Amino acid sequence: MGRILERTARRLPDKLALTFADRRWTYAQLDRAVSRVAAGLLAQGLSPGDRVIAFGKNSDAYLLSYLGCARAGLVHVPINFNSRGEELAYLLTQSEPSLVLVDPALEPLVDEVADQIGSLRRGTLRDGDGEIDLLRWALDDNAPEHTESGVDDDDLVQLLYTSGTTSRPKGAMLTHRALVHEYASSIAALDLRQDDVPLHSMPLYHSAQMHVFLIPGLAVGATNHLVPAQDLDEIFRRVPQDGITSLFFPPTVWVGMANHPGLTTADLSSLSKAYYGASIMPVPVLQKLQQVLPDVGFYNCFGQSEIGPLATVLRPEEHERRPDSIGRPVLFVEVRVLDENGKDVEPGGRGEVVYRSPQLCRGYWGKPEETAEAFTEDGWFRSGDLVRVDEEGYLYVVDRIKDVVNTGGVLVASREVEEALYGHPAVGEVAVIGLPHERWIEAITAVVVPKAEVGPDELIAYAKEHLAPHKVPKAVYLVDELPKNPSGKLLKRELRAKYGGSPDAVG
Repeated sequence: MGRILERTARRLPDKLALTFADRRWTYAQLDRAVSRVAAGLLAQGLSPGDRVIAFGKNSDAYLLSYLGCARAGLVHVPINFNSRGEELAYLLTQSEPSLVLVDPALEPLVDEVADQIGSLRRGTLRDGDGEIDLLRWALDDNAPEHTESGVDDDDLVQLLYTSGTTSRPKGAMLTHRALVHEYASSIAALDLRQDDVPLHSMPLYHSAQMHVFLIPGLAVGATNHLVPAQDLDEIFRRVPQDGITSLFFPPTVWVGMANHPGLTTADLSSLSKAYYGASIMPVPVLQKLQQVLPDVGFYNCFGQSEIGPLATVLRPEEHERRPDSIGRPVLFVEVRVLDENGKDVEPGGRGEVVYRSPQLCRGYWGKPEETAEAFTEDGWFRSGDLVRVDEEGYLYVVDRIKDVVNTGGVLVASREVEEALYGHPAVGEVAVIGLPHERWIEAITAVVVPKAEVGPDELIAYAKEHLAPHKVPKAVYLVDELPKNPSGKLLKRELRAKYGGSPDAVG
């Protein structure tokens, strides 16, 4: 993994590799900076295999922390910069790290849990004044450099914590071999090229932005622009300014773009590729975007952290016939769809999608029981995703298995109800959950962010026109926004916690 950038720097030493804020890195400059960071980390007494936590927001220094760890034979541990309190203390200790690198603005959050993390050694990713500061090392032309040696394909390079939307995060143990295969799959499936100019705005602690787009972009020699966050006004400005050719967002951000008043007036003529993933894209939103951006190819990217994360892709030319599909497996991924008895389902059937791949993680750090539960003896990984498969092998997400609503003993996919409600012109965003109910077991409940005047009764009446009676929401709540993690995934557990205990939660 640590030599990917080195090879690109040999091919394209003077090409612009990365921009962030007012800094511009050629491939040769970025490669030397990685070697300096690797040398600086090893000079702190760290040994190959030691874990190094990165707790920060998007920056060139954050990227350097990953590439520097890889070149030094260390294990990079990215954690969610929105973590607080007990969750942060858990993430700062569960991997038994030797060092935590922190953005100065986030230092107060670490201070708040100091009594829970003990004597964990700290440094800064950037703008620090202590001995350990990655960006200072990277910019120092006189700093020593480290050449990778003794790193094996099967060594760990990253502990990638699952997003924790349904349970406490688990650290997926990813090897150099796994991620190199994942990068090759991404390059092939997503048509990544040397002349691409992608804009990276999703959090780098999240596997999709880092491992599907940024590192593969560096591998092919693209010019990569990195920004702190997904600010649509800023993105509308940067696309024409920098000649951006591709964007990746989760559906929640694409929904925001589709509803943004600036979409139809912005100059997006340089765009040729649009990627979406991390959760399910509403088909009406996709169709609106395709109408506004007719010359842009849309790619649906599907997977999960444990597989690096890319598992399947629906390519642009495949969208017209099956816009609700997640496509077919990428280069290095095998897929099966199994019923509750572990048997392959027939075309048209539903079951759990399972994966076998060199991209897969080795298991979960410090969690042997969870690892044994997730992997079969012959190497298949149980995803927890319920899908349908058609005659040509295309997959369609039905729901997360644990998110299917059991209403009156009948299983209903929340996605189906959400898709129906998205057809109403006043619905901006919607999340459908199941809430405990004495009669129905679980009552289908919709939480809606409206974009125009509308009432719950009107939305329920609309649902009755488009859904079977048992799929119609028993209640609709109107809210200003839906809870999401920084990678754009809806946090349905927060909605269940908020509305599940209310006496008037369902009708």
